[in-house]
Amino acid sequence: MDIIWEIIIGFLVGLVARALMPGSQSLGLIMTTLLGVVGSLVATHLGVAVGIYEAGSSARFIGSIVGAMIVLFVYGLIAKKK
Repeated sequence: MDIIWEIIIGFLVGLVARALMPGSQSLGLIMTTLLGVVGSLVATHLGVAVGIYEAGSSARFIGSIVGAMIVLFVYGLIAKKK
């Protein structure tokens, strides 16, 4: 059941990150969900490295959105080069 909640929250985080990021992102449903899930993982690991979170804790919603925006920015840079 936890995996289903992670996917749902990842989708919501991906939608919010895409809405806040300037420009047009043509990502589908699956890519938006993956963006949110990966963004949450990035936020968790960056938070632990900086000292915001303790090891083993998960990123909160705002941190997940910031992480998803970072992933979306990097994805945009990579997609431009192709």
